[in-house]
Amino acid sequence: MIKWRKAADGPVVTYGLIGLCCLAFLVSPLSGFNPGYGKGDTLLATQSAYFERWGVIPVNLMHGTAHALLTPLTALFVHGSWVHLLGNVLFLYVFGAMAEERMGRVRFALFYLTVGYFALFVYAAANADSDQTLVGASGAISGVLGAFLYLFPRARVTSLFPFLLFLPLRFPAWIVLIFWFGLQWMAARGADAGPGVAYLAHLVGFGTGFLYAWVRYWRTDRVKDQTAATEGERQP
Repeated sequence: MIKWRKAADGPVVTYGLIGLCCLAFLVSPLSGFNPGYGKGDTLLATQSAYFERWGVIPVNLMHGTAHALLTPLTALFVHGSWVHLLGNVLFLYVFGAMAEERMGRVRFALFYLTVGYFALFVYAAANADSDQTLVGASGAISGVLGAFLYLFPRARVTSLFPFLLFLPLRFPAWIVLIFWFGLQWMAARGADAGPGVAYLAHLVGFGTGFLYAWVRYWRTDRVKDQTAATEGERQP
């Protein structure tokens, strides 16, 4: 749970990105809402073609075709399942609003897309021979988390930890986000190049977001009041 001073029109870019991710999923063959995509093997073939068209395939991206060079952007709005989608938009919903307010709408939008592109591109470069498709906004959202860590380290975040019986506990953002980064680091060390979670993209996005915020805002005062009262509260 994070409290912040709400802008007059709200975090328009954050909500817009969430809306685009949800819309892209709902009209895709992954949501199950459109019977026109068929069933069984036909549906599986359609889903595979959908991922290949809009997702990042490292071996193709490294060859630098015009279509492949656009896929790190299109892949940011493609998700493989409801769980994948909801997990990503929840993190964006929680951490995006304050980062957008601090950066400004245009800068936040450019930051999100640039960091997301860079995270997916670095992952592809590190796995240049892979033909496994990569989709999802995790790299960009990890960048938001990294920037948030620098800009709002003392913001109070309510978190649920499985090993603590899912009790909702409040911690400073720096504790939660460094813990999250540590989990990604350990998972990346044990991951292979096969299908699964692209932890490297998470690490690259997080590090890039933190460095950007550091370089851009180190001369300015950080937000002093991290827990000011507001009309609403955010809870992951």
